[in-house]
Amino acid sequence: MIATLLAVALSRGTGIVELPAGETHLDRPLEVPHGAHGLTIRGNARGSTLVMDPGFKGAAAIVVDGATAVTFSGFAIRGDRADLKSDWYLPEHYEPFADYYTGNGIVLRKCDGLTIRHVKFSAIRAFPLIVNASSHVLIDSVDVRDCGTLNRAGRNNTTGGILLEEGVAGFEIRRSSFTRVTGTAIWTHSYSESPRNSDGFIHDNTISSVGRDAVQVGHATRVRVANNSGSEIGFPAEYVDAEHHAVAVALDTAGNVDRSNYSGNRFTDVNGQCIDLDGFHDGAVTGNSCLNTKPLQAYPALHYGIVFGNNNPDATSSGIVVADNTLRGFAYGGIFVVGSKNRIENNRLSDLNLAHCGTSPTPARCAYAPEQPDMLRSGIYLANNGGRAAADTDNVIRNNSLAGFGIAERCVTAAPGVAVGKNSVGGNRCGP
Repeated sequence: MIATLLAVALSRGTGIVELPAGETHLDRPLEVPHGAHGLTIRGNARGSTLVMDPGFKGAAAIVVDGATAVTFSGFAIRGDRADLKSDWYLPEHYEPFADYYTGNGIVLRKCDGLTIRHVKFSAIRAFPLIVNASSHVLIDSVDVRDCGTLNRAGRNNTTGGILLEEGVAGFEIRRSSFTRVTGTAIWTHSYSESPRNSDGFIHDNTISSVGRDAVQVGHATRVRVANNSGSEIGFPAEYVDAEHHAVAVALDTAGNVDRSNYSGNRFTDVNGQCIDLDGFHDGAVTGNSCLNTKPLQAYPALHYGIVFGNNNPDATSSGIVVADNTLRGFAYGGIFVVGSKNRIENNRLSDLNLAHCGTSPTPARCAYAPEQPDMLRSGIYLANNGGRAAADTDNVIRNNSLAGFGIAERCVTAAPGVAVGKNSVGGNRCGP
C-alpha cells in the first residue's frame, strides 16, 4: 500500500515527494514519468530506506527517463543481493548497461540537471547508480557499500559502483565513499561508436576494498580526476578477473581519452597497476601516489606501475605529461612507455621488480615475452608501440629517481627495434 501511494505521488512528475519513515518494500521499480520537471525525492528526517524485496523484478528501485531538474537526497536503497554469484559478465552487441542489468539502485536515462546527494546504497546486485546519456549531473556525498556480484567463476563482473555511460556531459562525482565493491567503484563507459563522456570532475572520493578499478575513465574528453584516495584495490585477491586478464588499476583508462588530468590521487595496497593509460593522449598525470609496502606474496596480481597503451585505433599515445608521481612496490618495472612526444619527469619510483625478473631460473611471474627480456625488469621501458605507427621517439625522460632489483643495470631500456637514443634521456638516478 505504501509503495502504491508513493508511486501515485511520483506520477505527478514535479514538486517534493518525501519518502515514508522507516522501510518501504518494493517488488518492482518506482517510475518517474517521462518529462518530469522540478522533482525532488527526499528522505524523511527520521530515516527512509527503499528495500528491494527478494524476487524484485525490474531495472532499478527508481527509474527515471527523460526528466529535467530532478534531485534525490537523504535516503537509502537496500538491494536484494543474497548470492554473490550471478550470470552477468558484460553486455554484448553494444547494449547499454542501463538496458542490460537489472536490480540496480537508480537508473537515469536522457535526463538534464540531476542531483544525487546523501543517498546510501547497499547490497545492490548490479550497479547502485547508472546515468545514461544525460547532462549536468552532480553526485555528492553518496555512500556505496557491499554492492555488486561475481560471475560463476567467482571473479568480479565489473558491477558494484557508479556507472556513467553513452555520453554523459558535464558531471561531477565528489566527496563519496565506496567500500567493499566487487567491481569498479567509479566508471565512465561508452562504446567506441557512442558519444564520449565529457567535462567531468571526479574528486575527493574515498575508495576501499574493490575487486577491479578504483576509477576508470573510459572513452572521454576533458575529465579531471583529483584528490581521491583509496586502499586495497584488487582485493579480495580472488575477485580479480584473471581469466580475462583484467588487472585491477587504481586509475584506469580505456577507449579514446584526451585533454584529461589525473592529479593528487593517493592509493595504498594496489594489487595490480597504479595507473593505466590505454588510449590516453594530450593530457597530464601528475602528483599521484601508489604505495605497496607488504611482501610480494600479498599481491598475487601485482603488475607494472604505470602503463601506456594504444589499443584504441582512434588514439595515439602522445602529448602526455607524467610528472611528480610517487610509486613504491611493483612486481615489474616502473613505467611502460608507448608512443612519442611524451614527457616523463621527476617521478620517484622505488621497490621495483619485486618479482626479481632477470634471475635464473625464470620466476613464473616473469615468463611473459621471453623475446623481450628487459620488458618486465627495467625501470622505464620503451616499448615497440604494439606494432602500430612508428617506434617510440622524441620522448623526454629526465630527472626520474628509480630503484629496485636490477634497476641500476636496467634503468631506461628499449624493446628490439626501438632506439633509446631517439629520445631525450638524462638526469635519471637509478639504483638497487
